[in-house]
Amino acid sequence: MISSTTTWKDGSARQNRRRAFTLVELLVVVAIIGILSALLLPALGWSKLKAQGIQCMNNHRQLTMAWRMYVDDNEDQMPFASRNPSLPQLNRYAWVTGDLDFDPNNRSNWDVTQDIMKSPLWPFCGNSATLWKCPADRSTVTVNGTALARVRSMSMNMWMGGFAGYDGGLSGGDFRTLGGNPWRVYLKMSELQDPGPSQIFLFLDMREDSIDWGNFATDMRGYPDQPQKISFYDLPGSYHGRAGGLSFADGHSEIKRWQDDRTMPRLIEGGLIPDVFPSPNNKDILWFQAHATRRK
Repeated sequence: MISSTTTWKDGSARQNRRRAFTLVELLVVVAIIGILSALLLPALGWSKLKAQGIQCMNNHRQLTMAWRMYVDDNEDQMPFASRNPSLPQLNRYAWVTGDLDFDPNNRSNWDVTQDIMKSPLWPFCGNSATLWKCPADRSTVTVNGTALARVRSMSMNMWMGGFAGYDGGLSGGDFRTLGGNPWRVYLKMSELQDPGPSQIFLFLDMREDSIDWGNFATDMRGYPDQPQKISFYDLPGSYHGRAGGLSFADGHSEIKRWQDDRTMPRLIEGGLIPDVFPSPNNKDILWFQAHATRRK
């Protein structure tokens, strides 16, 4: 309680009393605010995650549309998923060149003019470099004391174009055979009849500590009936909780929830994780295998 004295014109004095908060009342108010914050913050976090997911799906659809327009303009020929050091004359047909890491001297990490704007897909992207990255990917590289956002989180299914048309010897393949052997490297849109464009993933978001070249390689060994032999070559992103964004050759996109903790090992911030390792009976790998390619 706060008291004050007022002097009137006749010289008399009267005491005014104002009621103030007691300590107990203040503590109750603080407690209520804390409870409301605890209830509202998760909801706000979920709303932000959902908004980022919507934007990520839009980016995937737009980039897939750019890919499809390129194919239509080039007589059904697909761009390559990756460059091939042995065939440098063909690297200009790779959807993106350059390797990502956390080296500040590597302009591919932070400069869109280095690789992205030289991509054969760039003319179909509406001059928008944001399509190449999930908005939930906050990875940066420090250049001269300034943290710069990395330019890309998306990679292409390696079996969609391969290393300039070859499988690079992955999954027991013969790196000398154009179009892959025994697993197919798709080179034309018309080849996507098995398992069909809606069942073959094209782009996906990769983890910031796994992304390097322009491709995501699914190890096909063990498919379809030896799940005890399956392994990872690369790791997908988990930017949407325990889920990652993908797009498919028919143009649709989706957020895929991962089921196995081994698909989401602890993140190595500012570095690259050893991402080639066996993971027997991993349902996520089995899903990738079913949506990556088929035997020739």
